[in-house]
Amino acid sequence: MPMTCATRLSRLTAENIATYHRDGYLLPTGAVLPATDFSDLQSTFERLQAAWVAQGGRPEAMDVPHFYFPELMRFLLHPAVLDLVEPLIGPNIALFSSHFICKPPGDGKRVPWHEDSAYWKRQLDPMEVVTVWLALDPSTPENGCMQVIPRSHANGYSRYQEIDAAANIFDTEIAPGQFDPAAAVPCVLAPNQCSLHHAKAIHGSAPNRSARRRCGYTMRYVATSSRFSRELSQYGLHQIYLARGRDRAGNTYGDPSQPNAAWVERFGVFCPKGH
Repeated sequence: MPMTCATRLSRLTAENIATYHRDGYLLPTGAVLPATDFSDLQSTFERLQAAWVAQGGRPEAMDVPHFYFPELMRFLLHPAVLDLVEPLIGPNIALFSSHFICKPPGDGKRVPWHEDSAYWKRQLDPMEVVTVWLALDPSTPENGCMQVIPRSHANGYSRYQEIDAAANIFDTEIAPGQFDPAAAVPCVLAPNQCSLHHAKAIHGSAPNRSARRRCGYTMRYVATSSRFSRELSQYGLHQIYLARGRDRAGNTYGDPSQPNAAWVERFGVFCPKGH
């Protein structure tokens, strides 16, 4: 897509924007949320995560939590977050999804090499999604930080092979020979810092064998000029939300003040494994 210009709202410079479009990812400097809001997000996560694990859920698998807990919309629709997204996809923004990916110390599962777009093919046209990966804990190579393959976002639909689901968060991975893993760049983050990556960028992360937890909140946004096909989404129950601006493609949006009732009724506490 054409490069958008930095707005008065943006913390991103023209160079930042050019880097994102060229490389498919960006590591902005500085904190994302105001300190009080970030502290509230941390405490909200700890409460929700404790309940999830107590009911038998894997810490890495807390997908679409905002479908269950509308209180998370305070953070997902926060102006400070949207101000990072707007220069990359424009002023008309929809919240597509979110996922707490928390790798516990010692046995945090590996995230295999993948493109987000491969999981969402046909749901969005065009595939203009940016993920804000917000660190709740320090994220380092030792505890399994995300790694990105620069300039790998030209395709977005590589060939995949099945892998051991017991050792990985997903059960498929990009088949060898399509990219060079040695080119990977680690996304080292302090709490309340973030990385930004394009839906088609190849990325993954090692298992957490350290003594320190690694948790991030992935917040995913799409330009409202992309057409969302709910009937092609997971079980036809996925819901998007207007975050800023106006609709440009005839999409239907959920009410951010309410749970996704159809999803909750269908799946209860344990939603299907998604991305």
